[in-house]
Amino acid sequence: MGLENKTIITAALTGAMTPKELNENIPLTPEEIAACAYRCWKLGAAMVHIHVRDDQGIGEMNKEKFAEVIRLLRAYEDCDVIINVTTAGEKNASPEKRMAHVKELDGIEMASYDAGSFNWMPAGIHDNSPQFLEELGMVLTARGIKPEYEIFDTGMMGIVDYYVKKAVLKTPGQYCFVLGVKGGMDATVENLAFLKNMLPSGSTWSAFGIGKDHLPILYATLAMGGHIRVGLEDNVYYSKGVKASNESLVERAVRIVKEFGREPAAPREARQILGLKPLSR
Repeated sequence: MGLENKTIITAALTGAMTPKELNENIPLTPEEIAACAYRCWKLGAAMVHIHVRDDQGIGEMNKEKFAEVIRLLRAYEDCDVIINVTTAGEKNASPEKRMAHVKELDGIEMASYDAGSFNWMPAGIHDNSPQFLEELGMVLTARGIKPEYEIFDTGMMGIVDYYVKKAVLKTPGQYCFVLGVKGGMDATVENLAFLKNMLPSGSTWSAFGIGKDHLPILYATLAMGGHIRVGLEDNVYYSKGVKASNESLVERAVRIVKEFGREPAAPREARQILGLKPLSR
């Protein structure tokens, strides 16, 4: 079966905001995050998206904790999961703090690139200034870390294109459509189709919906040929009133992909699809 029939499943394990009181399955410590990432890989996730939390359970951009997650995860000798880290995991963090891990740590293959600022309601401004985006793009390009362009609204497609034309970012790119955040685009199939039609030729892409919009966007993304993201960062319920775990969401995603007539991509295959280098330890 060729790569054209493979779907990359990303598990977004933790996020920056959702408290453990809402769902006790959210992994918070580096040990919990690495162990959960390993289990999700065993179940069929080709990539894990990593946030870290402080000792009070609040999202932070702590370079040492990112390093510990990577160390613990790579200590599983059989695990070749793709490591994708956030660059927006702490409210009001300085640009320097947001980039310290991607500037200095080894073992990071991909990183989120939130391609613009907007009012993340009701929390405040999600600040991604032109100056920050340019520097982040240059850092990722110089270090060979592939950005994942997080697109919350249509104008962000143009921002990515702007930095591609300036040679700050490279093509082809990996886009991730984030739908259902208050202040961004609503999680509708119409919005998903509109964004997909804006993709530059040769791009790869994935999408997800927040909360109750998780499954409709997952099904629509598969129908349109995209890759999918699941996990407690985006959705803490398996069904109405039933709490999810990262593992249960990955298991369901694998089943849906197979029932759709496709196959979950192994990490080796996902690296080929995304244009990443083979894993070196």
